[in-house]
Amino acid sequence: MSGLVNALVIVVVAAVVIVRQFRASRIDTDRRWWLLPAILAVITLREPDLLDARHHTASALLLGAEMIVGLAIGAAWAWTTRIWVESDGAVWSKSTKASAAVWAVGIGLRMGLFAVGALMGVHQHSSALMLGLAATLLVRSGILIWRTRSLSQAPVYATAYGDHVPRSAWKERV
Repeated sequence: MSGLVNALVIVVVAAVVIVRQFRASRIDTDRRWWLLPAILAVITLREPDLLDARHHTASALLLGAEMIVGLAIGAAWAWTTRIWVESDGAVWSKSTKASAAVWAVGIGLRMGLFAVGALMGVHQHSSALMLGLAATLLVRSGILIWRTRSLSQAPVYATAYGDHVPRSAWKERV
């Protein structure tokens, strides 16, 4: 795919994911949560010019840094996402203001990496950004599924405000 198509795919996927995450949505642990990141990774890894041929080492280091940023942002995003169990046992999630801050920091870090690469004269392909996005989505989804499974095993008392206290820790007044 051309760089323009990659950039368009990145923008569309990021926009859809971000908009969907700031609305309450039910988490389905049976669905294939790894599928979208896997598709993005396959599309990216098929690109022949993922690394700059003239600056192979610097390009690989920038790609590695992009992957580390993607993994860190995915983990931070997952841990700043609120999850809760409804009375019917369904698990729901919604990103918080802290999640928005995580996204802002991630975008800033990625822009910084691009600037460093540009200063070094490294040609950076949009595939590196797409691979980083795939890593972000994979880690976030994996951690959310893990949190969901551990949360759904314990009985939970859900308040109207979304703050959840395990029933074993909640004490009724007598």
